[in-house]
Amino acid sequence: MADRGLEWHCVPVARVMLDPYRRVLGVPAVRRALLLGAVIRVPVFATPVVVTLHVVTTLGRSYAEAGLVASAATLSIAVSGPWRGRLLDRLGLRRVVAPSVVVSGAAWAMAPWVGYPGLLALVLVAGLFVVPSFTVFRQVLLAAVPEKDRRTAISLDSSLLEVLFMLAPAVAVWAATAYDTRWVLFGVQMLGAVAGMALWALDPRLRAEGEAGPGAADIPRRTWLRAPFAVVCLVAAGSTVVLVGAELGFVAALRQLGSVELLGVVLALWAAGSFVGGIVYGGLPREVRSRWLLAGLAVTTVPMAVATSVWTLAVLSFVAGLLCAPTVTATIDEAARIVPARARGEAMGWHGSSITVGAAAGAPVAGATIDAYGPVGGFVVLAAVGLVIALVAGLFRSDDSADVPSEVAVTTTG
Repeated sequence: MADRGLEWHCVPVARVMLDPYRRVLGVPAVRRALLLGAVIRVPVFATPVVVTLHVVTTLGRSYAEAGLVASAATLSIAVSGPWRGRLLDRLGLRRVVAPSVVVSGAAWAMAPWVGYPGLLALVLVAGLFVVPSFTVFRQVLLAAVPEKDRRTAISLDSSLLEVLFMLAPAVAVWAATAYDTRWVLFGVQMLGAVAGMALWALDPRLRAEGEAGPGAADIPRRTWLRAPFAVVCLVAAGSTVVLVGAELGFVAALRQLGSVELLGVVLALWAAGSFVGGIVYGGLPREVRSRWLLAGLAVTTVPMAVATSVWTLAVLSFVAGLLCAPTVTATIDEAARIVPARARGEAMGWHGSSITVGAAAGAPVAGATIDAYGPVGGFVVLAAVGLVIALVAGLFRSDDSADVPSEVAVTTTG
């Protein structure tokens, strides 16, 4: 009888968690967005490691110079996010994606064949005109499903990104060490250009039925670029601060343990935990506020500082990973509810730039604290920063959307 009772309870719970995924994956637009979104974002994860190997091996430059190229790309992409997102709101997908594919594709087509100064300049141009894939596909998913399924759709996308995070860099390293880095870099970027052309051809909807399309009157930023939205962006940035600290902490911890060669295993388990956490979070019947997920992410990151073996670290990384994707997913879901649909592209651009800035700011802090305190610096210090951000965010009202006027109530001029 006890076994039957347990079975009776487990089946409804599993059904409740799986039903949202059946609904979401039953939408053709969602399936297309997930597939094309995976292809077009492969270069995002593969390019950094390929560029590093290209600068160091083919161009014979230092790792510092390779890092400068990476920083230039990060800065230009962060700057382009809100700008490209606002153009999406005003002009629509095709009029934004077409010049992006042409300019960034041309820049990357030349970049592998020039010297270091030319590479640095072309990377800056390519970053400014990058196809805003994260903004586009998040909007597509938000428009394709009803509001009750948005968290599930975004969770699917976030979990898929974790798979790409695990696979794309590993395949890229293999290719860049087996073949000429110039051709590998060229091939990776041309894959992105072809996917960008496919995105232009498909022209998926960025707005749901009943939401104003491109060309509608602008909504003034003052109606949505306010404290509630800023808090969401702050939490998004805080999450990447913690993640960057953990990532560099893994390197320092494994060097201390004399097992750097197992870094891939630890990172894979970390990403696997994020994948599982994202899938579970997307199936929950109720949301969890992003600020509390960030607090949980920070707390679960701290124990990795005292890991005494590689396998202890790996297990703890899986546990901490369970809250990675849910935290980012929650910030996207909250931003989508706070911001009117007509400004969602720019809002997603600001959100993406917040994540980029968090990573860029967290990396040097993590490096300095690791130099001073060892692996503890990466894990504990940056987790403490994330926890402080979560607590500060908790001081604001939970009902964020109440602070933002509805689209109907906003009076604008054309």
